[in-house]
Amino acid sequence: MSLQTPLARARGLGSAKEGLHHWWAQRLTALALVPLSLWFIYSLVVVTGAEYSIIIAWLGQTINVVLMLLFLFALYYHTALGVQVVIEDYIDSEWQKIACLILVKFLVWLAGLSAAVSVLKIYLGL
Repeated sequence: MSLQTPLARARGLGSAKEGLHHWWAQRLTALALVPLSLWFIYSLVVVTGAEYSIIIAWLGQTINVVLMLLFLFALYYHTALGVQVVIEDYIDSEWQKIACLILVKFLVWLAGLSAAVSVLKIYLGL
């Protein structure tokens, strides 16, 4: 017995099959952010008060760059997923919803890309 109406079955409308992916992505990024955030906080404590050259040398180490890039990717992706849910839940007008989603995606990608480029510039010594 189906819960769909006969009209919905005829049109083929139903689940968009994207909600589960979004849910899993949000949970996995949250899970990844736990150890990465702990590493980031520990790193901030360790380099607090250090000279500029020491901090640059610290970020010049491969393991720290890899962890920082993973942290930034997970952070910005998790942020985009969370803000998307808020927009979809609380904005009723379809055109406003689409405009806000495009704006948020653009701003998050711009911020994430600029952060990643900054870290890579330090690592590569540019």
